[in-house]
Amino acid sequence: MFVSLPALPADAVRKGLGFTPAVQDGAETVTQRLVWKWPRLARGSTLWVRAGQCPIDLEIHLFAADGSLTREPLRLTACNTASISIRPDEDSPVHRVEVRLTTRRQTIEAVLLRQLWLSDYVQPWLFDNVVAGDDPLKVNVRCDLEGDSATVVTRRIQLPGWVPRWIPQVKASEASRLLQTATALAALDTDGSASRRAPQAEPLISFVVPVYNALPRYLDDLLRSFRQQEAGLCELVLSDDASPSAETRRWLQDHQTEPGVTVVFNETNRGIALATNAGIERAQGQRIALLDHDDAIVPFAASRIAKALEDHPETVFLYTDEVITDDDLRPTDLFLKPAFDPVLLSGVNYVNHFSVYRRDRLIALGCLSDGYQGSQDYELLLRYTAGLERDEIRHLPFPAYLWRRSGETYSAKFLQTATQNARRALSTAYGTDGPLQVTGAVNPDLHRVRFDLARTSWPLVTVVIPNRNSFDLIAMMLDGLTNRTDYPNLEIIVIDNGSTDQRTLDLYEAYSGKSVPFTAIVETEAFNFSRSVNKGLARAKGDIVLLANNDLEVLEPDWLKEMVSCFDYPDVGIVGAKLLYPNRRIQHAGVIAGFGQLAGHWFLNEADDYPGPMGRLWVRQSMTVVTGACMAISRPCLDAVGTFDEIDFAVAYNDVDYCLRAHKAGFRTVWTPFAKLVHHESATRGSDETPENIDRFRREQENLKRAHQTQVFEDPAINPWYSKDRSNPHPVLLKALPQPR
Repeated sequence: MFVSLPALPADAVRKGLGFTPAVQDGAETVTQRLVWKWPRLARGSTLWVRAGQCPIDLEIHLFAADGSLTREPLRLTACNTASISIRPDEDSPVHRVEVRLTTRRQTIEAVLLRQLWLSDYVQPWLFDNVVAGDDPLKVNVRCDLEGDSATVVTRRIQLPGWVPRWIPQVKASEASRLLQTATALAALDTDGSASRRAPQAEPLISFVVPVYNALPRYLDDLLRSFRQQEAGLCELVLSDDASPSAETRRWLQDHQTEPGVTVVFNETNRGIALATNAGIERAQGQRIALLDHDDAIVPFAASRIAKALEDHPETVFLYTDEVITDDDLRPTDLFLKPAFDPVLLSGVNYVNHFSVYRRDRLIALGCLSDGYQGSQDYELLLRYTAGLERDEIRHLPFPAYLWRRSGETYSAKFLQTATQNARRALSTAYGTDGPLQVTGAVNPDLHRVRFDLARTSWPLVTVVIPNRNSFDLIAMMLDGLTNRTDYPNLEIIVIDNGSTDQRTLDLYEAYSGKSVPFTAIVETEAFNFSRSVNKGLARAKGDIVLLANNDLEVLEPDWLKEMVSCFDYPDVGIVGAKLLYPNRRIQHAGVIAGFGQLAGHWFLNEADDYPGPMGRLWVRQSMTVVTGACMAISRPCLDAVGTFDEIDFAVAYNDVDYCLRAHKAGFRTVWTPFAKLVHHESATRGSDETPENIDRFRREQENLKRAHQTQVFEDPAINPWYSKDRSNPHPVLLKALPQPR
């Protein structure tokens, strides 16, 4: 441990928190205690103090977790300004910093500084802005006062504790609006550590880690992160797969008597799956959490998980968000995940880390399966979650896991094997009547379960198209359906709102004599999209009804087969397609309920090949809402949810209302990128900017808020840490930690 006193620039501008120590009657001086507390003091923190007219005396006490001093107190006398750098030694963790200031009554500023280096993405629960490149960001942690008594509020502040090898440089810092981050950190720390439980005979959570030739520094980081968890709540089980590395074996032997740590030495190398199973056999916890040997856990991860399980005892499977780090555990990116989505999971293993399993179910299923090298966790996820009810699976929107991307490279053969094994697992999971073919998605490392290739017959689809005049558009749409779509079982119903263009009426007549059943209903009345849809629904004979705008352009012949195939996922009631503007930029990749307190398109105007977070725009996924411009609805969903609302949502938000009603009724809505069309949006109706239409639009906005509380709606398709004020969301700082969902 060393404490240094670097020179303080005379012209340094700092905005700390000012306070005036109270002086009792008759006393000339007062001793004020400032306390900063967190589980393990990160290396490279600075206390900065500036007095007013009178000098101050300082005593700095550094305490370990057991309350003992880690060194003799540092004493400074008669100083007006001090900038004190504190760096604990590797083996001398500091649990609490206590500063005692003795001075006359005056104003004093005191700020604890720690500099962090960030990349393009940062943890939203820590910061309220993003810094690009290598620019430093300084976080000022302050003490607040209550009333006039000048009593210092003691705050437990959890700065990032997952950087044991990262030694940031200390610099003088300006306070800014980031001071409010201290409040969020304090709330996070209080929330994470508030639930203290009575000691248990057995740990609740067993962290099981297969080990093979792990670098000792990786294991050091893992062990440090384990020590930051609540004592007695968890155990660490290290299962060595007969590592030939002498330094790995030596490290394991040196730490096998560590409190809370169990080391399993397997005699033969049998692979990661069986090594993990050997660790599970030795685990004592009711819950099993799987880790990689080069990763780590954030402080309070165990207590946060335990609290979620305590609040939701029906939970059989729980997963968390992740922080992606570099080799030194510096944050570089985030995995902010949606609520559990088996459709998304069939395209990409977005769950992965941190997965928490119930031990009894895990053992009953035989734990991990051998023979799925590179995808053993994926195969287990698919098998373990199969058949679980929705309320038995919980997503904890808390970044509990530190996933180190160390720069390690894998051979093309290994990656190919891992991909093949993932698809073999998917084929088994979804092939109830025999294996299904699974192919690549937009990215060849992602997956597409090909339900369509296994079909021998296709259900009748009724296509309902509202229209008025718009000859060129409706002609393009009808030609696309009848000549450029390969779906074999189709009927078309056009609901015409009083066309006066004779070419359009003649077009209807021409299609009435073709092989595809065609009906056109022409009635003149005020435009009401929902009423037009309902007229089509009343006449539809199909097992599936496709609502389609008249301004869609077909790009690929198998688009409708793809949409119908998505109903093979369980509980699906609605399917939406990927729609592009004529310039081939994204118009529809799903709609998020709650954007702008209403609803809005996700990743509007991004390039067609834009991947989205975790590659989500390259695979199928569940969305709460899809656009009515191309929306397929199953007959069971129609029967349960009913018709479109002609009164409150005549023109706008009728699709949002319908999807939210279906969501509440228990139906899943799926969006697929493999059904792709061009949408010449609103080319038919033109401008809506008349006073009457603006008033109507505002009424429908208020109707949506009233019916579905969209101003506070938490869409399960998006992570709560994402912003809701823009189409391309970014992480934001929340006032409170979101609850499991």
